[in-house]
Amino acid sequence: MNNQTHTDAAPRNSELSSDDVQLLDQLAEIGDQMMQQLKLRIIGQDDVLEQVLITLFAGGHGLLVGVPGLAKTLLVNSLAQVLDLQFSRIQFTPDLMPSDITGTEVIQEDRSSGERHFRFIPGPVFANIVLADEINRTPPKTQAALLEAMQEKQVTAAGVRHSLPNPFFVLATQNPIEQEGTYPLPEAQLDRFMCDIRIGYMSEENELEVVLSTTGDSSAPIARVLNGADLQQFVHLVRRIPVAATVARYATRLARLTRPSGELAATDDATANLISRFVQWGAGPRASQFLVLGGKARAALAGRPMVERADIDAIAKPVLRHRMRLNFAARAEGWTTDGLIDHLLKDLKQSNLEECHAPGLEKVFRSQNTG
Repeated sequence: MNNQTHTDAAPRNSELSSDDVQLLDQLAEIGDQMMQQLKLRIIGQDDVLEQVLITLFAGGHGLLVGVPGLAKTLLVNSLAQVLDLQFSRIQFTPDLMPSDITGTEVIQEDRSSGERHFRFIPGPVFANIVLADEINRTPPKTQAALLEAMQEKQVTAAGVRHSLPNPFFVLATQNPIEQEGTYPLPEAQLDRFMCDIRIGYMSEENELEVVLSTTGDSSAPIARVLNGADLQQFVHLVRRIPVAATVARYATRLARLTRPSGELAATDDATANLISRFVQWGAGPRASQFLVLGGKARAALAGRPMVERADIDAIAKPVLRHRMRLNFAARAEGWTTDGLIDHLLKDLKQSNLEECHAPGLEKVFRSQNTG
């Protein structure tokens, strides 16, 4: 958004240091390089690539949803090649067990003493980037094996906690159309994903380019751009990006407007009635945190030292769509989560945003519990 009110300015004492400003310039350049490398393999999905990079630099986990053949797995594999990090792929199947993901305890005998003891054998989740391919094809018991890993970045086996590598990102793929032999992700699992990234069909020209580039005898090589230490440095930089009180309030209010409980009245009575009629439950506090954190990452990737409301708008659908559950009446009348989010954004923009200003929010919004 180009027309920002004066209250969108962050307090002067929250401005970035000169070192951070230099890092910010580096991050914008690194982001451009990563985009260019990924676009060598992923054609016509620029918005998807941007959302993946936002999730990555915000330190979150991503769920890639799309029909077969839209390069979901290729995207994650390509991202792993761009990053100089340890990569692991887990193919989720109905017979996959939790220990197949996290690891298992085995009995090992000391040949010199003859004593036996348990030794933990790490599973494929012990990597920097984990591709959970077709995550909804495994039963909930196995899906739940990722909960602790995604939330706490650790695995507990036989009462012993094992820390996962740092950085640690889970990028899962899911097919939205096949129902037989699949297990919908429970809400607790979905909430661990920062973004639900939808991959749609590309244009005819882009599809033609894909056909020509993938039916030849060679493929474009991808160069490594970023290592783990630098990535961690940029993730911490994103958290230091200032956010104005009104922008933080804007993100929080947007998340609260998705809830039918009436905790926060909508700016338009028609919108409040719409949410009450069609939404079973809305987004929780983690959504507010991820909206702000995603806004920070988007601003940082653009080389901007402050978050704007346009950054919140851009990340709203990926952050909110999997945290809202519509009822049968909504589906019967043709409403989708994306359609309701568009309605909420329009309603919020028409409100008097000056009312978002509050003395208690004259500070940088920094959450310590982003899940």
